Amino acid sequence: MRLKFYFSVLLVLLISTSCEKEEINKASRVIISIQSEPETLNPIYAFGINEGVITDHLFLYLLDLKWNENKGDVEAFPMLAKNWQWNSDSTSVDIYLRNDAKWSDGKTISAYDVIYSFEVYSDQKVQSRFYGMFKNFYHFENGEVDPEKTFAVKDSFHLIINFLPDKVISLFDLAFPIIPKHIYEKLNRSEIQTAGINFNPVTSGPYKLKKWERNQFIILEADKNSFLYDKNMIAEVIFKIIPDYNSMLTQLKKGEIDFAEDIRPSDAKQLGNQKNLKLASVKGRQYDYVGWNNIDGKYFSETKKIKPNKFFGDKKVRQALSYAINRKEILDQFLSGFGSLCNSPISEIFVNEYDSSLKGFEYNPEKAKELLKESGWTDKDKNGIIEKDKTEFSFTLNIPSGNPLREFAATVIKNNFKQVGIDVRIEKLEFGVLMDALLNRKIDAWIIAWFIALPIDLKSYWYSDLNQTQMNFVGYQSIEADKVILELEKKHSYKDYINLMKRFQRIISEDQPVTFLYWFDNVVCYNKRIKNITINPFGPIQRIWEWRLEN
Repeated sequence: MRLKFYFSVLLVLLISTSCEKEEINKASRVIISIQSEPETLNPIYAFGINEGVITDHLFLYLLDLKWNENKGDVEAFPMLAKNWQWNSDSTSVDIYLRNDAKWSDGKTISAYDVIYSFEVYSDQKVQSRFYGMFKNFYHFENGEVDPEKTFAVKDSFHLIINFLPDKVISLFDLAFPIIPKHIYEKLNRSEIQTAGINFNPVTSGPYKLKKWERNQFIILEADKNSFLYDKNMIAEVIFKIIPDYNSMLTQLKKGEIDFAEDIRPSDAKQLGNQKNLKLASVKGRQYDYVGWNNIDGKYFSETKKIKPNKFFGDKKVRQALSYAINRKEILDQFLSGFGSLCNSPISEIFVNEYDSSLKGFEYNPEKAKELLKESGWTDKDKNGIIEKDKTEFSFTLNIPSGNPLREFAATVIKNNFKQVGIDVRIEKLEFGVLMDALLNRKIDAWIIAWFIALPIDLKSYWYSDLNQTQMNFVGYQSIEADKVILELEKKHSYKDYINLMKRFQRIISEDQPVTFLYWFDNVVCYNKRIKNITINPFGPIQRIWEWRLEN
């Protein structure tokens, strides 16, 4: 009886301790819903949105970027760099690093990590997401940074970075996540993309990876050795993978998750009425587009030469396709006021750069038919599908799976095109598969979202040299656009800069390398217990180390 009594007491204590531990955990963690699993936690290849959000909390930049609502632009503040000093003509900058910044394995972050990061990001063999973005640095013909001309190390925490003369230089040229040299230098650079470090990274951020359960969740824990650590910060951040939208809604209402984005406009009102939830939206930085492969992707992959795509290589045809799509129907029926029509890749949140005179291609199927006929596409055999040179205008439109907006848009587009004699098949692909197909130019037409880089970056996405701009998925070729893009790299008065930006918008609107569909608000819903949360065009999930939880 005595043993039984002791056992009962011990069991009660264990249960009590366990419950208390669970309560503490719940009170000091947030659970964020994400729709798909990241492909990697390596910032070199963090192409996807979820990957970028997570890696930005694992790997710090030299600079801390913040959105200024009043200016409609991003400003830079110290992060790994505690301060900096430009020379008189802004062709070089002295960077003074913090001496208390550590990697998660305890090693100190130094100037050599910075130099190594820039070398890797610009390495043609690596093909990082930043490849082609180092044209303001001294570089070789293939775009790789020339380290001898670019960097000078004064000591472990002081380096000088030199830039090419007559370039428009800003602090944003330094805005890249820094990676640990002592880890990556052990790897063959051509094999970094598949290395184990992608799933078990050595990091520098306020959070570090605690656990990654494939297809279930990723857990980050506060790194107490980080200079950003604060005892009041959220101790544990869980990114829970919930592919099913309805399941996500249920868990949000029950309090099983604390944060979700991409809420459908049709669900916004009912969620806003929940006493434990709060709604917010991010405007004007994300747009959907229909990508038309302007070139023959297979031919380019084999020869590195440009040949127009048999369907979409003709500007007049692309204009016709844009006229044929009823963008407003998609906007009104699905987005319910949480969006606006998109006419160029420059958002109206950039008050000065945005060209409000562009009206876009309003729905006009008759105009579409006229342009297609002028381009030689007619229905000679009267089977309902137009043809040219014995080739029917029939293609596959690829969309990411599990995205209702793009499924709805694809259906509308399919029906719109049928009215002008074009046959469309819709194929859903997992996001990773779709990205691989885009990077390797294996598909001709697709719908995805695009995020405006901050600061605005045109060259990486629209410049004609495809060997340097892998994000130019559509293979857009334009001598006029190239001239403007290169001019933007030179020093100009602010007035001339604005004129160049608006000129670019007019060129790309005329060429229609893609059909710009609509800007859409990212509707966010989160538990009211989360305080001090920042939601703006810089992103809905940012600066988690500044969030606080109300018990």
